[in-house]
Formats: sequence, structure tokens, C-alpha cells
Amino acid sequence: MSARSYQSSPLSGQNSFSSLSSFKDLELSPESGCLSIVVLGASGDLAKKKTFPALFHLFQQGFLQSGEVHIFGYARSNLSDDGLRQRIRGYLKGASDEHLSQFLQLIKYVSGSYDSGEGFELLNKAISEYETSKNYDSGSYRRLFYLALPPSVYPSVCKMIRSYCMNPSSHAGWTRVIVEKPFGKDLDSAEELSAELGKLFDEEQLYRIDHYLGKELVQNLLVLRFANRLFLPLWNRDNIANVQIVFKEDFGTEGRGGYFDQYGIIRDIIQNHLLQVFCLVAMEKPVSLKPEHIRDEKVKVLQSVKPIKHEEVVIGQYDGYKDDPTVPDDSNTPTYASVVLRVHNERWEGVPFILKAGKALNSRKAEIRVQFKDAPGDIFRCKKQGRNEFVIRLQPSEAMYMKLTVKKPGLEMATEQSELDLSYGMRYQDVKIPEAYERLILDTIRGDQQHFVRRDELRAAWEIFTPLLHDIDAGKLKSVSYEPGSRGPQEADEMSKRMGYVQTHGYIWVPPTLSKV
Repeated sequence: MSARSYQSSPLSGQNSFSSLSSFKDLELSPESGCLSIVVLGASGDLAKKKTFPALFHLFQQGFLQSGEVHIFGYARSNLSDDGLRQRIRGYLKGASDEHLSQFLQLIKYVSGSYDSGEGFELLNKAISEYETSKNYDSGSYRRLFYLALPPSVYPSVCKMIRSYCMNPSSHAGWTRVIVEKPFGKDLDSAEELSAELGKLFDEEQLYRIDHYLGKELVQNLLVLRFANRLFLPLWNRDNIANVQIVFKEDFGTEGRGGYFDQYGIIRDIIQNHLLQVFCLVAMEKPVSLKPEHIRDEKVKVLQSVKPIKHEEVVIGQYDGYKDDPTVPDDSNTPTYASVVLRVHNERWEGVPFILKAGKALNSRKAEIRVQFKDAPGDIFRCKKQGRNEFVIRLQPSEAMYMKLTVKKPGLEMATEQSELDLSYGMRYQDVKIPEAYERLILDTIRGDQQHFVRRDELRAAWEIFTPLLHDIDAGKLKSVSYEPGSRGPQEADEMSKRMGYVQTHGYIWVPPTLSKV
């Protein structure tokens, strides 16, 4: 699957962001006027490591124009404009000093609390001064608020935004709010949060961000499934034996044990990130690429998921997790989980979807592994070598490859496992693959909600996992121990085998490198 990669302009971003939303396809129209981007929680880790770098890369690519955009940081910390600029400077990579300085000059800092009007009045004053300074007779006043904050303060912050910082009615434009996960801890808390935010903003103003939906290979799923005739007749229970969606980290909680213990791996990874990937793998073809049509199909497949059975769940906790003084000695919080989802519909009846996530494992990766059934009539006697698998590597080393049985080179009629391989580092050498946050912030500016979680979708997701989570919290399921640096609990591998997964022995996919060319 090799071919020459195409060239892209280093500043235009048109090719490097070619998979970003199309105005024409989604019936969106470019807007003009002032754009004010407000990062709440500007002094925190998320803002400096993800949000500001994403904004900087959009500026580099020409998607944010210095004549139209201004960025405001808001937090409780007592900082000056230059203080915030210095704090984030080290995280802004890949540009000349001149370009970096141009971006930093767009940033202004406002200090204030998250639950009183005084600070937000100052914030609104700063935004309004910027807007009026532009002397736009036409064009819109657009305000985007990014909540890089804990969910506990979402309601109070949103009340302040609603009361003091909305787009002025005297001008066309909009106010949009991006909120980060976690969206609650179970169904009741998620519904409570949704109700509070729903009183303040319409659904089209709220953008519940799940950064996995911004990943290049995740966004490729709809194209792969519905633009290629090859997969249309194969993507069903007649041909697919099982599907695994896997997230692995090779490090533990590393000082965040107390925070992590409140949530666990299911709430942190499976209920949101992996479940969103599951939706795109299992959903039916949408009527169009309009955001609501895509999200309708995601809700339908979530509503088709059967209740999770305890015998199809394995939870684990790595040895040493409770050595962290912030973790309770009697903690049952899983750092590993393998959960089987079953979809009750014509396409997927009988096919197990195995969602696995864990910390302190033997590798770091996220991937989708679609395993096909055995070929009937095994005349080559190669069944023991392994099945066909279509693997989509989400991170690191983005790739997709199909495991096949082929003739081993030589004079004998012997077979072996090999692959058809599309590795992005090889195929797209001159193309910058955007970070997930870049794509999702740009989608918000454009008003494209395709890659964001809708309220009824959030509810359907929590309806699947809340009973299981409550049983784990009540101690009805116990975490088994596993060694750091291992594959996880042995019980998880045994369950995958019961679900029909056949592990390939003697074959390891090795990401190709440019040095081998």
C-alpha cells in the first residue's frame, strides 16, 4: 500500500488539515468579524499543555488570523499578561521567535474567581474593548469559552458566562462553550450536570469534547467503512468473529493516585474514549455527513447494547497502586478493565466487542482489532497460524494493516502471516497530522458538532455503564492483582479466549521506518 505522498504548503494548512470539516459538505459558511477565545483555567496543566499549543498550531496554519482573533486567559492565579505568556512559551514548539511573539501578543490575562461576578465583569470588559477597537461595521462578534477546569465548577462558571459574558445582542455572532470530560460519575450525576448546563445554554451552544474523536485514525473510521466497497459486505456477524478496542499505558498513576481513585479506568477511559470508538465501528451508515445524522446513528447503536454481564467483565489493580499515600488501603478501584459489549441488532448479534484499558502494562498503544472468522475448508492447514485481522493503530505510529496468510517465499508451498500495511509516517511523510485538540477547537469555531457528544448520547453511554460501576463501587466485583509491566490480569486473556478471540503466535507487526526504505 505504498505510494508517493503529496506536498503541502507549510503555512496554508490546506493539505495538512485536509481531513478537517468541509464547509461545503456540512453546509457551513465562513464567518468574519471578531473572534474572542477565552481559556478558563488558563494557569492549569491542561491549558498550557494542550489548549494553548492547539491554538498556536491553528495560528501557525493560518486558521486563526491575528487581525480577527484575540485570546484571553482567565484563572484565579495572580498573573500579568507577560506572566501567562512566559508560563506557556515553553510548550509552543516548531516556530520562529518572530512567529511565536506574534501569537503571544494576542494573549491577554484576566484574574478572578469562578463563582463571583467581579472577575467575569472584568473579563467581559476586556473582551468588549477588543471587539469595539476593531471598528467592524459588519461581521460578527464571536465568543468561544474553553473550560479547562474540573467539572465541579462547570455550573458556577457557566452561570457567570451567561450573566456577564454573552455575545452582545447588538451584533450578530454567537457564544459557544467547550466542556471537558468527565461528564459526571454515573447516570444521575451526568443528568444533573446536563440539566444545569441546559438551563443556561442551548444544545447547539454546548460542545462536550472527547479528544479521541479528534484523532486522525478515529476520524478515518467513517471513510473506511462507508467509502470502500471492500468492507461493506464484510462488516457484520457473518464474517467478523470479534472486535477488540484497546487502550494500554506503560506507566501507572504517578502521583495522581488520589484523583484517579475517585474515577478508575472505566470512568476515565472506557465509558468515554473507547465507547466513542465503539460507536464509529458499530454504527449504521448515516443519511449524510451532517452532525445530527451521524450522532443519531451513534445513539441508536448505544441504545442497542445489552446490559453488561458480570461474567463478561474482568477488573484489575496493579501491584503497588496502593503504595501511593493518597490511595486508600482498601481501594477496589480498577486500574485495568476488560468489558464485553454485545449489540442486539441484525448486523452484530453474537459478535463480542471487547473494550480493554489499563495502566502499568507492557506497552503503550491504542488500537482497534477486528478479527475475522476462519476461512472454511482449510486446504493449506494454516488455521493454527492465525486469523485475518484488520488493525487500526490509533497511537503511537498511526497505521492500519490487514493481517493475511501468504505463501512463504521459497520452493516449498509453505504459508506464513504477513500484512498489507498503510503506515502514516511512510505514506504521508510531508503531511502534518493535526493534534486532536486543534481539530476540535477549529470544529467549534466553525459550528460543526459532528465530533462532540450530544446530551442524549451521553445519557445512553451512562445507561450502559452505571449499573456495572455501582456494583464495582459496592464491592460486588473485586479487582484482581497483576504485575506492572505485564499484559494485565491473566483472567482477561482467558475471557478473550472464551469470547472467541484467537491470538496469533509467532507474528509481530513492526512499524516500518524510513531508514528501511
